[in-house]
Amino acid sequence: MSTAVADAPAGAAPKGKKKLIIIVAAVLALVAGGGGAVVVMKKKAAAAAAAAEEEDGDDAGAAAPEKHAKDEHKTVPTFVPLEVFVVNLADKDAERFAQIGVTLEVDDPKFAEQLKVYMPAIRSGILMVMSHKTSQQLLDGNGKIQLAKDVMREAVLPLGIEVDADDADDDASKGKKGKKKRKAAVHNPVTHVHYSTFIIQ
Repeated sequence: MSTAVADAPAGAAPKGKKKLIIIVAAVLALVAGGGGAVVVMKKKAAAAAAAAEEEDGDDAGAAAPEKHAKDEHKTVPTFVPLEVFVVNLADKDAERFAQIGVTLEVDDPKFAEQLKVYMPAIRSGILMVMSHKTSQQLLDGNGKIQLAKDVMREAVLPLGIEVDADDADDDASKGKKGKKKRKAAVHNPVTHVHYSTFIIQ
């Protein structure tokens, strides 16, 4: 009997050690897991901060040239859709006509409202420009670009804003040669002309 009593405490000690080892291992696992989670979260935060800095850097780099531009956008652009134009073209060999949908992009909502007031005069000027084009001119990519410039010019002419449609191209070519000195470019509130329909028949 004495041997059984003596064996019991010896067997109890290893069970207590096992429990202690399991508890210590569990605590270490929790600490390691928590530390790992903190490291991962810090890495994610650092990556997000780096991405935000890159975006800010890109925005700053993109904004720098805009500061020099006269038509700097301070608000969201406003779009003014015009009714589709149907016009006979200037082709001499056959009767051709064009169906062209145009939307004007302007940099000021107040100016968009002014355009609507002058819309009959604006449409008349644009129709006159389109009627002097041939189908060959309008089917060409450069012809479409030139028409957009002409539309930009005609859209603001009734409001007393005189813009030369070829200012940008001529300044680049003539400025280097020094043949002709031009007056300062006039700000055009119509920043872009977008085509919604372009059919030549």
